[in-house]
Amino acid sequence: MTTDRILLLCSCALAALTSLPVTAGAQEQQMVEDLNGRWKFHIGDDMAWAKPSCDDAVWDDITAPSPWENEGYPGYDGYAWYRKTFYAKDDWKGKVLRLHLGTIDDADETYVNGVFIGFGGQFPPHYITEYGWTRDYYLPSWCLKYGERNVIAIRVYDSQMAGGITGGRLGIYQVTDPLRAEQSIEGTWKLRQGDDPGWKSPALADASWRDVVVPLYWETQGLKDYDGFGWYRCHFRPDPSLEGKTLILLLGKVDDLDETYLNGERIGRTGSMEPRNGQIRHSNEYSQLRAYTIPPDVLKFGADNVLAVRVYDAWLHGGIYDEPIGLISRDRYLEWKARHRDRTNPWDFFRKFFGQN
Repeated sequence: MTTDRILLLCSCALAALTSLPVTAGAQEQQMVEDLNGRWKFHIGDDMAWAKPSCDDAVWDDITAPSPWENEGYPGYDGYAWYRKTFYAKDDWKGKVLRLHLGTIDDADETYVNGVFIGFGGQFPPHYITEYGWTRDYYLPSWCLKYGERNVIAIRVYDSQMAGGITGGRLGIYQVTDPLRAEQSIEGTWKLRQGDDPGWKSPALADASWRDVVVPLYWETQGLKDYDGFGWYRCHFRPDPSLEGKTLILLLGKVDDLDETYLNGERIGRTGSMEPRNGQIRHSNEYSQLRAYTIPPDVLKFGADNVLAVRVYDAWLHGGIYDEPIGLISRDRYLEWKARHRDRTNPWDFFRKFFGQN
């Protein structure tokens, strides 16, 4: 293949990629609230600015997306905050929502009504830039005030050159055909740092463990900058309507690796936590949906069940961070998979034109 043809095909492939609809995995999304336009803005850093009660009336008005250097702050590097008010519509209830904030240069922490829902990069002193990464955060329904004023607050750190919310289609998006658990087990779970195989035992007393919300990064819940092992535990009773069905546990997405136990039995894992040459290897496991078939006789109807999830986080984000979380029948799961099977995989474009299988 000639160099000119390779360049032409790469250009065509890039055009195809940029024309695809906004997706989260295979799930298409549509905007329900446009957040492009005027935002409140203040240079400096004060964690009180994350609170919904913060009075930002005297803050500057600037346009986002646009580097703040183009909005009256040339040459500014350091910390700054954005804030924007929106109204959560009643018809959003029961929908799966995501918050898109485009690209942010360099690092951000994002709050909705004071709830820390996501972050990109890392602030000093352990600075990591993620200036080219599109911010796409799961927006939990429990942190919204329907029919009322809601506040998004974004803490940003810029190291050099362009800073702030620099590009993208800002908005609140609805996942149009979400994979839904028939019995949700989202909510308050237990979490403990460290690693002990005994923590999978259903008999373990875990009342003293840390309370956390699942799904949500553990860094947003008091374990900032923590990398390594952690265990989640959840107690639940299965819905009687699911008895007699082949069931699948949906565990959303986990950053990075997991081993999942139900009533002490391992029912699935993604990646391997066994060190090789002194290192635990990982790649793109963080982006993979966890769906584990529950073997017969492991789930106990009419009794307490214990779900224990061993997690290894290599760096930056960590924990069970995205939906759906819960139980679904195999038939419902396969119906959803069939509806999404024919969605375009952008990398198929490259394989087709370069003659790869």
